[in-house]
Amino acid sequence: MQAVVEHNPTPGASAQKGKGAGFLLLSPAVLILLVWSLVPLGMTLWYSLLNYNLVDPTLHGFAGFSNYWYLLTDPDFLHSLLNTFILVAGVLVISVGGGTLLAVLYDQEFFGRGIARVLVISPFFIMPTVSALLWKNLMLHPIYGVYSAMMRAVGLTPIDWLAKFPLLTVMMIVAWEWLPFAVLILLTAVQSLDSEQKEAARMDGAGPIARFRHIILPHLGRAISVVVMIETIYLLTVFAEISVTTAGGPGVASTNLAYLIYSRALLQFDVGGASAGGIIAIIIANIVAVFLVRSVARNLEV
Repeated sequence: MQAVVEHNPTPGASAQKGKGAGFLLLSPAVLILLVWSLVPLGMTLWYSLLNYNLVDPTLHGFAGFSNYWYLLTDPDFLHSLLNTFILVAGVLVISVGGGTLLAVLYDQEFFGRGIARVLVISPFFIMPTVSALLWKNLMLHPIYGVYSAMMRAVGLTPIDWLAKFPLLTVMMIVAWEWLPFAVLILLTAVQSLDSEQKEAARMDGAGPIARFRHIILPHLGRAISVVVMIETIYLLTVFAEISVTTAGGPGVASTNLAYLIYSRALLQFDVGGASAGGIIAIIIANIVAVFLVRSVARNLEV
């Protein structure tokens, strides 16, 4: 009788072959993503080292780091950087703080809770440009705006919000847009909390504030860190609300880093300076992202 010997490949070889096939299948997508991101980044870096102005063809040649030096020593850049920090911090405080309170409120049983949830989440689905136009022309207009009518009804003088408090007004508009996102994430986290734990605390005599402080808020730690990370990444690039409402003014009172880069590129036609600003913005965004990702990772490991 002739013995038949079957050849079975080793598990290590099979795994290695599977990895090779997986890499081969993923390589086109990875290559496209690399080209999609690295080519614009490389061109921006190259233009930032050139004297390149669209309205002055005589200004050309290699500039080295002079664009970066001019931008870093420009008072407008420092002011826009400060405005960016204030805008991000203010919107985070309003959206995360208000979102936490609304999430706890909408977790309770009350008449019309479903409609209230839909209403509080709906602003998130409105485009930023449309939101800015609504607030500028419908709510905050000094003559026929809703707020002006309310102030005149109680004998007060209407305020031109966009002229007197430009950065605060932009902050309010952006916070109104991002509050629904925070409510949506945090409400989901609140609903995942064990109801028996809250009931046990209530039976032990813990009041609403004590339950919120010692049970609900620690439970929301991970969700809050995720909300802060996602919102911060997007808030660093706020542009439409500023462009529609204040155009960065008066002066540079409401100009953030994104709008400063836009104004240098498309209003002053300084492609070299705007590219240098773009590279600096990328560096700042990546530094912030590293800290945020590490913070979220630590919270997820707890």
